[in-house]
Amino acid sequence: MGITGTAGLLDTWEAGLAEAPAGRALLLHRTARPDVDARTLPALPVGRREADLLALRRALFGERMQVRLECRSCGQDMEFDLDAGEFARSATGPREPVVRLTESGWEVEFRLPGPADLTAAARAADPRAALLARCLLSAARDGTPASADALPAPVQRRLAEAVEAADPAADLTLDVGCPECGAGIRAELDIASYLWTELDSWARELLLDVHLLATAYGWSEPEILALSPLRRRYYLELCADV
Repeated sequence: MGITGTAGLLDTWEAGLAEAPAGRALLLHRTARPDVDARTLPALPVGRREADLLALRRALFGERMQVRLECRSCGQDMEFDLDAGEFARSATGPREPVVRLTESGWEVEFRLPGPADLTAAARAADPRAALLARCLLSAARDGTPASADALPAPVQRRLAEAVEAADPAADLTLDVGCPECGAGIRAELDIASYLWTELDSWARELLLDVHLLATAYGWSEPEILALSPLRRRYYLELCADV
């Protein structure tokens, strides 16, 4: 994975300000995978994107992730640290993009959904049926081809289980216990949203640094961004001492 420079990250942040969450996730994925044709990223399995964003997050902000949750039982706010590296090791992307299922005389081939599939299906009246229709590559019962709406409910359930097993990183979850009431809590980790929040905070702090140094020294933004973080911090300390 290639990591762009400071100016490139600022460009990603600026472009993301006008985007909805799905657009921001795509921008972050482009930053994580500059080696992949950007037009193909929305079609990659969701778990592949999540694994890539976790790797990007670790490269940019380190191993420690601070997470806040509210207990659904007692309302207690919880804050705890997550080891991003350990979490990432259990959240690898799928090896194969296609699931093949044999069940009750049915032969099914199903493409693991990508972000574009989820976005499109969410707009449909029946998202589950829409997703099945989009990603079903082939289905046949006793050798006779069939359409997506012909799949019986038990086969659909087995297919959903097979997809979940093939792409576990598509649903990143946290299992924690509330220290106040002891209730178990299972919560989704939206890594795209989490990473965007961190990038937004980083960008705003960096632009404040640029403003202070430009005011003090008359340097341009590119000149300031070219400084290492350590040098920028040193000059800022000098400004505060004046």
